[in-house]
Amino acid sequence: MDRESVSSSLLDSVGYDPDEQVLEVELQDGSVYQYIDVPEETYRGLMDTNSLGRYFNVHIRGHSYHQIR
Repeated sequence: MDRESVSSSLLDSVGYDPDEQVLEVELQDGSVYQYIDVPEETYRGLMDTNSLGRYFNVHIRGHSYHQIR
């Protein structure tokens, strides 16, 4: 999955597959996670917010995911 670099103290890059509803994030420490069953609205909210880290922690972190790297 292609990821887009983002400006965040927590996240390094973010990608999204709307067909599979999979969100992929790379953290600043190099860890990569895929979050499943993420609605496109949640992805758009993440990319449109002023604080990606805060939005990620509130709306995404802790939901169903698996670490891929």
